[in-house]
Amino acid sequence: MKEHMKLVKNAAGRMVPEKINGEPAIPYKGVGKYIPEGKKHAVTIKSCANFPDDGNKQVESLKQALINCGLKDGMTISTHHHFRNGDLIANIVFDIAHELGVKNLRWFPSASFPCHEHLIKYLEDGTISHIEGSMNGALGRFCSHGKMSKTAILRSHGGRYQAVQDGEVKIDISIIGAACADPFGNANGLYGQSASGLLGFALADSEYAEKVIVVTDKMVEFPCVPWQIQGNYVDYTVLMDKVGIPEKIISGTTKITKSPDRLLLAELTAKFCDVTGIIHDGFSFQSGAGGTSLAVGEYFKSIMKERGIKARFARGGSNKYLVSMLEEGLVDYILDGQTFDLDGVRSMADNPGHVWTSPFTSYNYHGKGNFAQLVDVVILGATEVDVNFNANVVTHSDGLLLHGIGGWQNCLFSKTVILPVPLFRDRIPIITDEVTTLCGPGELIDVIVTERGIAINPLRTDLIEKVKDSGLPIKTISELKNEAEEICGKPVKPKTGDDIVAAIKWVDGTIIDVVRKVVE
Repeated sequence: MKEHMKLVKNAAGRMVPEKINGEPAIPYKGVGKYIPEGKKHAVTIKSCANFPDDGNKQVESLKQALINCGLKDGMTISTHHHFRNGDLIANIVFDIAHELGVKNLRWFPSASFPCHEHLIKYLEDGTISHIEGSMNGALGRFCSHGKMSKTAILRSHGGRYQAVQDGEVKIDISIIGAACADPFGNANGLYGQSASGLLGFALADSEYAEKVIVVTDKMVEFPCVPWQIQGNYVDYTVLMDKVGIPEKIISGTTKITKSPDRLLLAELTAKFCDVTGIIHDGFSFQSGAGGTSLAVGEYFKSIMKERGIKARFARGGSNKYLVSMLEEGLVDYILDGQTFDLDGVRSMADNPGHVWTSPFTSYNYHGKGNFAQLVDVVILGATEVDVNFNANVVTHSDGLLLHGIGGWQNCLFSKTVILPVPLFRDRIPIITDEVTTLCGPGELIDVIVTERGIAINPLRTDLIEKVKDSGLPIKTISELKNEAEEICGKPVKPKTGDDIVAAIKWVDGTIIDVVRKVVE
């Protein structure tokens, strides 16, 4: 049973718990208002005397590696989403835990995918107590209906690194899947049947987990180069027949949207960036791998070619469209956090302008700056936006928790944040009086682009001035909300109870909001 929670009002006006799963929680204090104290977490000192002189850390099976790591009740187990919906490792890890009779494990993934629905039975039988990471689809529904025995916690990619670095989450055993590795533990995601690109989401785990296991289906002779994970952090290595399903790891067919409405969103976004001077020689940008974001990138490309403009860098996730801009000389560098298709993997392996990054360099808020702050414009999505420009990316209008945060929160620190969103989905308005779940504060969100108009945050007087006489369909956020409600009617609030099923962390580790149990 979940604990009784004492709630306090945070700086965003949301009621949040003082403790989560028995651990103290800090309420959100505002952007940049919480300054941490103390030192980074440190793992137990190890000695080379306890490891093989020949550097061969390979054991016969993942089961044996987990036993050697001392797997027991109550531990925190981390896995990573480099294999996306083709991941086989996380499911196997908990199959083994169940076989060994281990209970009450905290699963700490960098993200989960539909393939992890397999783990619901282990949430039901107590093998896994709860998840601290994204929950998509079936896992999100399971959590939303209050079926998880403890409270889930969702963090951004940078927030996950921050939590590990700060010792908020102490990982007992990290299992890192790699497309290619050597018996010593050096590993990368660039080569082999399970190539996924970068392994940056496992960086914090390799550095701070007490025990680290590298699992691969391509074991090569030492040294495995380039190494994205360093073997000096690794306790055991394992060779398996298959660590991922290649066709589900990366699509290879990332496609621009064909929807006229979504193409209009992309075109309006690009025109806005052109009119306001955001697209200029030496600028930088970031957009996702969704159909609308890809279309924005192609419009950017067209404008840049026409104007003879070159970008200094583009932040990835990379894909064939972004790679083509690098190869055509339209950007100097791709600073890549993960690869979304085979062209991205190829480019990352071959092109020195395609640079590896990680949640530490790109997003960690408890560092001495990060790359997100240096990006001129970022194009993001949202499930809901409200009249104060607050945004939601984890729950839907029915209250169901169906998405993770990813790098979304971290990207809000870019110089201009634009959310191209449809005015309504399935005849449900996207712009509301108040978002169901607060994931990002409105002061950091600059522009909302819909197919029926563009709303600029009143705080951005500079942008408002630049679009005067531009011919763009500029409206207030309230005008867009009213227009949607005239077409679709006012949306009905989701039916939720008092029980808190998940907490949403802000980038600094504070609690910005909670998700409540959906009443069926």
